[in-house]
Amino acid sequence: MGRRRKKGRPISGWLILDKPFDMGSTQAVGKVKWLFQAQKAGHAGTLDPLATGVLPIALGEATKTVPYIMDAEKTYRFTAKWGASTTTDDGEGDIIAKSDIRPTCDEIAAVLDKFTGEIEQVPPQFSAVKVAGERAYDIARDGEKVALDARIITVHELRIVDMPSADETIFEAVTGKGAYVRALVRDLAKALGTEGHVSALRRTAVGPFRAEDAVNLGDLEEHEAPEARDAMLQPIAFALSGLPQATIDGPQADKLRRGQAAIVAPPVAKGLRGDRAGEVENVLAVLHDEAVAICTLDGLKLQPGRVFN
Repeated sequence: MGRRRKKGRPISGWLILDKPFDMGSTQAVGKVKWLFQAQKAGHAGTLDPLATGVLPIALGEATKTVPYIMDAEKTYRFTAKWGASTTTDDGEGDIIAKSDIRPTCDEIAAVLDKFTGEIEQVPPQFSAVKVAGERAYDIARDGEKVALDARIITVHELRIVDMPSADETIFEAVTGKGAYVRALVRDLAKALGTEGHVSALRRTAVGPFRAEDAVNLGDLEEHEAPEARDAMLQPIAFALSGLPQATIDGPQADKLRRGQAAIVAPPVAKGLRGDRAGEVENVLAVLHDEAVAICTLDGLKLQPGRVFN
């Protein structure tokens, strides 16, 4: 018997979705997959249902590049509401503690350095972290307390944007992989001697994907045919713009797609290697600006790793 034919269109690319409020990331991916009638889809970095903003969604062959976007820096703008902590560390949960203390702008600014750089963070009880094969939020929804280990995360930048009232402070943060804004606000509140939770959260960037380039579901639904939406996709190479690139020709591209090494000219290899000795990993081979494969440069040979069909 032959292979079972996959349902849907073999469309590939990245969609920068401006995820709406009160929609889960998995639900958003399912909606986009249906709108494009795509064979395969996935997202790069969960956004809470109450959060809005950049949710990069990969279709088709672009799903092979999801790990590279998962590791990228992320930028958030969020509001901390002082005076109450909740079970979920955002406005969705029940209030579990209150405080009359309201930190001043100067007091907040004085502790920000403690939450910048490499820091330890315990994920929220309601999070997607797996505990003995189960998601923490599933355990927490059953009323059980989840024992989560602290882990090292990176906060590259953390600054105060505005303080519209004594009860609220608006921040902007640039974080690395695995950081939870809800946990950041929870811990900030503790350091300030009060309680707090996130009352608004928007992700404005994930790696090369920016909110100003995002489309919303309404934009997609304006088109009746899936093919009419294809122009809204970014090419696979867009997600890998941070990788060194090697331009190759058609015969070399054919070799890489067959799993064989391609040869690059000495000047190209030298430009990719720079001052580095030995192999150079994660070099993007491109043909006419289209991604062919993510390779390792070994001497003059591009050894294919992830190949895009």
